Amino acid sequence: MFQDVQLAPPDAILGITEAFNKDPNPAKINLSVGVYKDAGGKTPVLPSVKEAERRILAGEASKGYMPIDGSPAYTGAVQAMLFGEGHEVITSNRAATCHTPGGTGGLRVAGDYLAKVHGKPTVLVSDPTWANHDAIFQASGLPVRAYTYFDAKTNGLNFEGMIASLKEAAAGSVVLLHGTCHNPTGVDPTPEQWQTIAEVVAEKGLLPLVDFAYQGFAKGIREDATCVSALLAKVKEMIIVSSFSKNFGLYNERTGAMTIVAADADAAAKVMSQVKICIRTNYSNPPAHGGIIVTTILSDAALRSQWEGEVAQMRDRIQAMREAFVKGLDTRGVKLSPAGNDFIIHQNGMFSFSNLNKDQVKTLKEKYSIYIVGSGRINVAGMTEANMGPLCDAIASVAKG
Repeated sequence: MFQDVQLAPPDAILGITEAFNKDPNPAKINLSVGVYKDAGGKTPVLPSVKEAERRILAGEASKGYMPIDGSPAYTGAVQAMLFGEGHEVITSNRAATCHTPGGTGGLRVAGDYLAKVHGKPTVLVSDPTWANHDAIFQASGLPVRAYTYFDAKTNGLNFEGMIASLKEAAAGSVVLLHGTCHNPTGVDPTPEQWQTIAEVVAEKGLLPLVDFAYQGFAKGIREDATCVSALLAKVKEMIIVSSFSKNFGLYNERTGAMTIVAADADAAAKVMSQVKICIRTNYSNPPAHGGIIVTTILSDAALRSQWEGEVAQMRDRIQAMREAFVKGLDTRGVKLSPAGNDFIIHQNGMFSFSNLNKDQVKTLKEKYSIYIVGSGRINVAGMTEANMGPLCDAIASVAKG
């Protein structure tokens, strides 16, 4: 049975890390996979997480199964992060949340639910979008189509094109929106643009599905929820997928959530009953540890304050690396766009669409052991003071060559 199976191609992003790990060059630099690195080039365990784990270990009495949708304490903490304490969506029980294995698991649960219950609607994704989005929804049996998003000429948002694309969408389509820190471009709508997007989504009868993987990495925990707030003001139904890989550093704990917002509590409960069937026939119930960490931190005022400070430190370090990167390029006379390099400073989050082409990316890998996604997406969070000079030198070489 297995003899004639064909070798599958490596993952577009994780496959790069596999190649990086095999590279013997001690000066190699990995700017591909979306993982935060500290000033020493390490992916740290946050001190607030270590303290939460200490408390969990001391008080843990059982390894029993979690409920299919996760613990009420966890799902309640997730909703408070999304909407703010005491929001009407929470008090009216219009929101229902399930604990999923990371944001990726949340997206797949959403896809399975939409395919099972709603007749496989088309999912609209931004052009470009995270490399795994198309594959996740297609694996659920959903058709995927792109909407206009990025303007390569300005390295910014093609807002008019985006709105025009959404206005052409058929009612009942699902539009996937990046809540903040758009992956891969780092380009986000302004608060005013989010209001217009919400109006169009409501007018066209689209179901917004917000991929919220980076809450806190752009401006702040509450500030980054602008997208959610704008949509809630115009629509009564939406899906939000949260990930705590980045903002809690829980990459290998696979901790995420999917939240349904419905018009009323009865509809929300019915939707979640169907979602739980999708979960039961997939992974049955969620892994506990990461969710307990998040719950422990968010339910303790001192720990939460400490964690918010740690998120701010990560956010500030990423911005500092953006500024240092631009300075390094400017010093070497390199312009990644005709207008200069300042677009890198104005992007949000971990990623930057650098304008490096595939040949330049290939040369950086083969000649300098610098690993970047073929699209030119750079993980700014992988830059450090130590590797910034060699990185800018290498880019100057390929950009001028």
